[in-house]
Amino acid sequence: MTSGGRPPRCGQSLTQVPSLTAESPLRPIVGGDSVLTANGPRHLRQRKLLLPAFHGYAIERYVEMIREASEREIDSWPLNRPFALAPRMQAITLDVIMSGIFGIDGQPAQGSVESRLRTTVKQLTAASTSPLAGIGELMNFGREEPVGLMRRGVALLDRATYRVIAQRRQAADLADRSDILSLLLEAKTEDGELLSDKELRDELITLVLAGHETTANSLAWTWERLLRNPDAYDTLREAVRSEEKAEEVIEATITEGMRSRPVIPIIGRRVAVPWRLGEYVLPAGTGVSVSILLVHHREDLYEEPFTFRPERWADRKPGTYEWIPFGGGTRRCLGAHVAAQASLKSES
Repeated sequence: MTSGGRPPRCGQSLTQVPSLTAESPLRPIVGGDSVLTANGPRHLRQRKLLLPAFHGYAIERYVEMIREASEREIDSWPLNRPFALAPRMQAITLDVIMSGIFGIDGQPAQGSVESRLRTTVKQLTAASTSPLAGIGELMNFGREEPVGLMRRGVALLDRATYRVIAQRRQAADLADRSDILSLLLEAKTEDGELLSDKELRDELITLVLAGHETTANSLAWTWERLLRNPDAYDTLREAVRSEEKAEEVIEATITEGMRSRPVIPIIGRRVAVPWRLGEYVLPAGTGVSVSILLVHHREDLYEEPFTFRPERWADRKPGTYEWIPFGGGTRRCLGAHVAAQASLKSES
């Protein structure tokens, strides 16, 4: 706390201060120079390079990829017997990631560098849910380089990723491709520099990890909410079957799913100047954490906040500061629109 000087008013400058992502537990995996972990000019530089891949024609192409991946996966589901939905959501999002980022539609050829990368990502994602992995995360918290079992996992991921980068650099049709890897290989900074293999590696792994597991978990949690709330499930099913306002009902269901079960529960910022929140004053350099989960369950923002009610969004759009599953400000998730489309197509 501080009492010296006149601090900014409540909320002033918070959205413009550096993020705590440089201290993220993902830093030992994705590196310190990716759009996820970089701060300041470096972050803005990386974000600018990535933005074209998440706008305009690219979004339309991703929507088609999502539809195709969803249909392939759903056609393989068993009838009249229960099965785990989380792994099935992971399968859809991994297919979308491989297609959108690396330009590989469907299952890559056996033994190819893309196939080895896909297998590695799948295996490491599965291993990340084990208790041993949790211990490994604690061991690596605050580190810049991975140690222990995480170091071995990252080495496997690096080997597969660098092989894909090396092969794609030699592609004769690189300029004609529209996948994110190819776009990044052609992208240049304001100084006319191409990205190095290390920079490419950091961004690719960030996109794979941030886009794969988060979207899959959001989908799985939304299904969980539907199965525990049969009225909402019936409304969604009938809307899709009748095609009467189907898209609106699906979007409302997804929005409510991300409100009630945000997959990223907390985001952090570090104040650049003395900052006041109510009666509390924080000195410059203090870390501030915002609970997305708690914001989404405030009774002054949402009636019956602990009840799953997609209909609350029938005549209401998510508020910029009230519904924040993708974060906000200059660090809002680059793939927010793509993620929403993935959820929409997979649910439908």
